[in-house]
Amino acid sequence: MRTNETAAGSASVKRKRYPRVYRHLSAYMMMTPAIILLIIFVIIPIIYGFYLSFHRWDGFNSPVFIGTRNYIRLIERDDVFLKAVTNTIIFAISVVLVKNVLGLFLALLVNQKIKGVIFFRTALFLPVTLSFVVIGLLWSWIYNPTFGLLNAGLELVGLDSWIRAWLSDQATALGAIITVDIWKWTGFHMVLFLAGLQSIPRDLYEVAIIDGASAWTRLTRITLPLLAPVTFISVLLSLNGAFVRNFELVFVMTDGGPNHTTEVVLTHLVTQAFRFGKLGYASAMGFALFVVVAVIAFTYIRIGRSGAYNF
Repeated sequence: MRTNETAAGSASVKRKRYPRVYRHLSAYMMMTPAIILLIIFVIIPIIYGFYLSFHRWDGFNSPVFIGTRNYIRLIERDDVFLKAVTNTIIFAISVVLVKNVLGLFLALLVNQKIKGVIFFRTALFLPVTLSFVVIGLLWSWIYNPTFGLLNAGLELVGLDSWIRAWLSDQATALGAIITVDIWKWTGFHMVLFLAGLQSIPRDLYEVAIIDGASAWTRLTRITLPLLAPVTFISVLLSLNGAFVRNFELVFVMTDGGPNHTTEVVLTHLVTQAFRFGKLGYASAMGFALFVVVAVIAFTYIRIGRSGAYNF
């Protein structure tokens, strides 16, 4: 009896000493499988990739330690990588700005009480449900210089001077892919903004109308400030996607061409790893991209928490 009482007393003392641990013990136990999967499939690959970035490895023989040569090569000797970084930055800035502005504009439109609004919401969101491969093939056909719908439409309306090989022309190839990415994801951001709009109390707009506020005043003084948290999330998601979700479209539509005009960091990484067998160099490239994205995301979150968003 005394042994049982002693054990019970010891457990009681531990609960008092670590109340938060025992209070959330069941939550920790339910999180354990997810944490194990996160460690196996995310944390360990990141650590191993960082380890490989200091080695020369072809995937078959044993890795050979070469120090920081892979990182030095990235900056000093790989012109294609620098071109890919430039293209990735252009891609990211373009899609983040246009997807969020256009998504907000469409959300404002489909938030109105108009006939057939459900159809328009569904149609605008439909591209989000399609895979990158399907979209890449579809738009490659649309951009086709011989039988593509785009050139056929331009010819039909008399704009023959605009006809060109959109994906083969260095002046238009990157812009054509950016347009496709915007087309695919704008509906997703529209839904985010639409959810935010529908959470704003209608009483605020009614009071503003009674006070004589114009539509522009209601937009800038009520809608946009109250949409700040949604805007924060939408921009963060689009930033992440612009840097790490651009491989499939580029690979399917141009594979980085013509002459690396549409090359992004991920396509160059895959080329070095699986075509040339330079897995150590590709790991250095991937880790450099990981650090850049992490720094951008961390900085943006800090600004959001301490600045205009007041999180």
